[in-house]
Amino acid sequence: MDTKTAHARRTASANPPSALGAAAVKDISAALTALVSDMFALYVKTKNFHWHISGPHFRDYHLLLDEQGEQIFEATDPMAERCRKLGGTTLRSIGHIARLQRLEDNDAEFVTPLDMLAELREDNMQVAARMRETHELCDEHGDVATASLLENWIDEAERRAWFLFEATRRGNTGE
Repeated sequence: MDTKTAHARRTASANPPSALGAAAVKDISAALTALVSDMFALYVKTKNFHWHISGPHFRDYHLLLDEQGEQIFEATDPMAERCRKLGGTTLRSIGHIARLQRLEDNDAEFVTPLDMLAELREDNMQVAARMRETHELCDEHGDVATASLLENWIDEAERRAWFLFEATRRGNTGE
C-alpha cells in the first residue's frame, strides 16, 4: 500500500462505517440519545429518592432503589456506545440531557415513600414504552443488533416497574 492510499484511509471519515445507511444512523442514533437522556434523568431521580426515602421500610426501599439506580446507570454506556458504533453521535453535556429528557424531574422537598415508588414505577414504564418505539424504528431500518439490546433493556425496565409495583401493594395482612 502506498502512502497516499494509507493517508486516505486514515482520513476518510470521522465516523465508523455502517451498513445501515445515513437515514438509519440518524434516526436510530437520535432515538437512542433521547433514551440515554431519559435513563440519566431516571438514574438521578432514583438516586434522589434513594437518598431521601424514610419510614418503616427505609432499609428495604433504600436497598431496592440503590440496586435499581446501579442497573439504570449501567445501561447508559452501552446505549451511548451503540450510537457511536452506528456512526452517529450521542450526549455531550448535562445541558444536552436536560434538552432531550422526556421524564419529569422531582425537586419536591418531601415525597412520601409510596409516592416515590409509584412515580418511579410510572417512569420505568414510560422508558420501556419509548424503548419499544425505538425497537420498532430499528425493525424498520433492519438494525437487529440495536433491537436485540433494546429487548434486554425493556425487560430490565419492566422488572424494575414490577418490583416497584409489588413494593407498593397492600399485603394479605392489611398492611
